[in-house]
Amino acid sequence: MKALRLLIIATLGLSVLPAFALSENGEAQLQQLQTRWAEINYRTPEKQREAAFAKLVTEADAALASEPKAPELLIWRGIILGTQAGAKGGLGALSLVKQAKASLEQALAIDPQALAGSAYTSLGSLYYQVPGWPIGFGDDEQAEKMLKQALTINPDGIDPNYFYGDFLQRQKRYEEARAALEKALAAKDRPGRELADKGRRAEATALLQQVEGKLR
Repeated sequence: MKALRLLIIATLGLSVLPAFALSENGEAQLQQLQTRWAEINYRTPEKQREAAFAKLVTEADAALASEPKAPELLIWRGIILGTQAGAKGGLGALSLVKQAKASLEQALAIDPQALAGSAYTSLGSLYYQVPGWPIGFGDDEQAEKMLKQALTINPDGIDPNYFYGDFLQRQKRYEEARAALEKALAAKDRPGRELADKGRRAEATALLQQVEGKLR
């Protein structure tokens, strides 16, 4: 049985043709969610993260109350719920990942291109990390499908390449994993996402070292 210890789910980009344009206030709330997520994930002591993420979910819910059809906010609600599940761990996190999945699927139904296809990346990462039936909805075939779709939309992004690389190394497809992780590390910086990018690059570097060890 897969251990329900989720990786960090965080994707960011700009939708080319958004179905619903965020208001100025919605943009500010989105940026606040993104910034606070990175602070909790990379600077908050591990034992305090679950409670901090739970509080951040309530902030995402408040933002969505004003703009319930904003796919960007739905995506980030899913990201935060998924990360909270990772902080919680164990079977008790299943209800959180199910909520995350529902939020991400809602975002996809509104605008699959939102935040450069981030809903696909986040859903894909859930599918390969959550236990499969009868415990959870985990499905490696569906995970790869989602992650490849994310890369079709955002081929050079740090997050879709990182998560695809992690998926591939779990499948013991080490050569492919190395290529994906190297591409993640070559991704351009995202304005305003310095802390998130720094953390993700550290994770990609550590995972690449593991993969290269398997290839020796």
